[in-house]
Amino acid sequence: MTITAALVKELRDRTSAGMSDCKKALEATGGDLDKAAEKLRMDGMAKADKKGSRVAAEGVIALASGDEAIALVELNSETDFVSKGDDFKAFAQQVADLALKHRPADLEALLKLDAGNGSLDEQRRGMVARIGENISVRRFAVVAKSGGDIAHYMHGAKIGVVVAMKQGSAEVARDVAMHIAASSPRFLDADAVPEDVLAAERKIIEAQSAEQAAGKPAEIVAKMMDGKIRKFIAEITLTGQPFVKNPDQTVAQLLKAHDAEVASFVRFAVGEGIEKEVTNFADEVAAQAGL
Repeated sequence: MTITAALVKELRDRTSAGMSDCKKALEATGGDLDKAAEKLRMDGMAKADKKGSRVAAEGVIALASGDEAIALVELNSETDFVSKGDDFKAFAQQVADLALKHRPADLEALLKLDAGNGSLDEQRRGMVARIGENISVRRFAVVAKSGGDIAHYMHGAKIGVVVAMKQGSAEVARDVAMHIAASSPRFLDADAVPEDVLAAERKIIEAQSAEQAAGKPAEIVAKMMDGKIRKFIAEITLTGQPFVKNPDQTVAQLLKAHDAEVASFVRFAVGEGIEKEVTNFADEVAAQAGL
């Protein structure tokens, strides 16, 4: 069967695969559109698996908001160029919308959700095959109301914050969300800091303060250590941090002044915690040229 340009275009419109890939698939399947589409899908999955180990540290944060809950999703790519594409952003939004609608138990369950044309993971693999980069849904969170208002703050598409209040106004909730975006607290308050985090910090402080502690009475050393631990807790907790819009008061003082209380919060920043591969562009070009 002759593989016409019209047939190739029809397969491309159906699958979004590259023209050359569509032509090869049609040639391999004798011009059968259904078989060619299936071959492209299977080839795409194989390509996606091969690219799955490559570092994807760029990307976007997408948000879906409802009356009772808000969902945040981080979708990663290898380059910032890809993350700025409309298809990439649309897929991130679709993932967030489905996360909010279905509230899956974990990432595996999220990726199995029906996205209208296969599962989310099948769509992700198809994008990998078309674009040629590793693309991953790294994490998601669905924050539900907890008695009070629920607010969010987005800094472009790179940082997303959701705050659920036990009580307090919507204005305070948004101010707190903005503060979290800027100051990146790790925990809500001192009670929420895990003991292993405190133990690790104590070891660091002890090592750094060994010379200062030499020859001092034990009770003085203990007070010095306690002061440094309190400072550390203030720095990493939401309620202990100076409020970003008024550093003369802590967030705890802000909340008390407005009879407000935070139940929980989530903050996502693109690529945080991912070790990016640093390459020398000139060396990379030389390597590809075989020099």
